[in-house]
Amino acid sequence: MSTTTTTTDKNTDTKAPADTKAPADTKAAASRGGDSAAKNSKLASDQGTTSIADIVVQKVAGLAAREVRGVHDLGGGAARAFGAIRDRIPGASASIGQGVSVEVGETQAAVDLELVVEYGVAIAELARAVRRNVINAIEQMTGLDVVEVNINVNDVYIPGDDDEPVQSSRVQ
Repeated sequence: MSTTTTTTDKNTDTKAPADTKAPADTKAAASRGGDSAAKNSKLASDQGTTSIADIVVQKVAGLAAREVRGVHDLGGGAARAFGAIRDRIPGASASIGQGVSVEVGETQAAVDLELVVEYGVAIAELARAVRRNVINAIEQMTGLDVVEVNINVNDVYIPGDDDEPVQSSRVQ
């Protein structure tokens, strides 16, 4: 005589090991909000999920940082030099994400910015304004929670420094 044991969901762990497949109804329950991170996300609903590419967050952050008065440019010296060359090529598009690196998860994002500030601007206040603008833009546009915005000020723009010298011809 064989005995059959029946267990209920209350007594068992509902998570399947990584190397086995969970039953379809367990997967459906998890996609409907069984996972607490997905449940709290603005990007997941009963109808499906939305994923945001890194480049999208990078562009939003770059545009938001450039909106703040006192930010002259984004990127380090090499990136700006490459950007200046790229701008001179007909048909080439400027990189909005220059000087911006991001890490994007399912519900959160982290941003690193490299700024060139204008001379005379209070850097601490500028950093607060940039951080606030970047966080607001990303959270409003993507629904991701921004966990950090790290700002590295790597240069100060002084008007007149970037002007190209007038080249005189040796022969007239």
